[in-house]
Amino acid sequence: MKTIQKTAIALAASGLFATAAFAQTAPAAEAPAAPEASPITANVSLTSDYRYRGISQSNLKPAIQGGFDYAHESGFYIGNWNSSITWVNNLSPSVSSGVEMDFYAGFKKDLIAEGFATDIGVLQYYYPTSGNFVSPNVNPNTTEIYAAQNFTTGPVTGFLKFSYAVTNTFGNQNSSGSFYPDLTANYDTGIWGLALNAHVGYQYIAGTPTGSTTSNSSVYSYTDWKFGVTKDFGGGLSLAAAYIGTNAKKIDGLYAYSNPTTNKNNGGNTGVLTLTKTF
Repeated sequence: MKTIQKTAIALAASGLFATAAFAQTAPAAEAPAAPEASPITANVSLTSDYRYRGISQSNLKPAIQGGFDYAHESGFYIGNWNSSITWVNNLSPSVSSGVEMDFYAGFKKDLIAEGFATDIGVLQYYYPTSGNFVSPNVNPNTTEIYAAQNFTTGPVTGFLKFSYAVTNTFGNQNSSGSFYPDLTANYDTGIWGLALNAHVGYQYIAGTPTGSTTSNSSVYSYTDWKFGVTKDFGGGLSLAAAYIGTNAKKIDGLYAYSNPTTNKNNGGNTGVLTLTKTF
């Protein structure tokens, strides 16, 4: 999100014209105002593995991503972000989806102090699919509301955020009420455009599947974390390298978040590279 800033630059020039009869001061000349920042930004990324909350959404394969945001100076914003995925195919052999589409809107403003923006909003995860799910409760489409407190203190930036699902969560049955608190911090080293990144979060999956005595939480809840570094090349181009992991469970020899074809752990520890261009 980008806040529009207006800058007025005045350049005063005075000249003195003298004659035997009078002296005259030249009128001040005003330079053109600096151009305003655009309220619309866009981004495109290539990543070696699309990890969301620590879990691979692309079955440990590369993904292409992109989106745009509109931010009004009042604090209101709206946007869309998309990524190639394959994880929905893991839910049912008769269903496939190749894209995740996120639609979100909210309000973000420095309410506490400058550099401490409060952010509240709603986020819809939408997965266009082909085929039919065995049960409508398995549908991966998810709606969350969220509240975040951003902070900027010298070279340190970040946010503390809480997301709450008002629908079933990512294909888990009867999981409305799931939540995800997370903390992210970045440190600008001031050297070669490098920034250090750290993140920790906890995904709680609520409810119990129909006909089961085992709660979603006991199988699918987990903690995720990330440590990384981002290189800013200027001109909106950056490269991020991160080491990401989770403590996602293994039940009866199978990982809770696995590719059913390969049985590989989609929540396993791994390194990820992401190249991003913003416009």
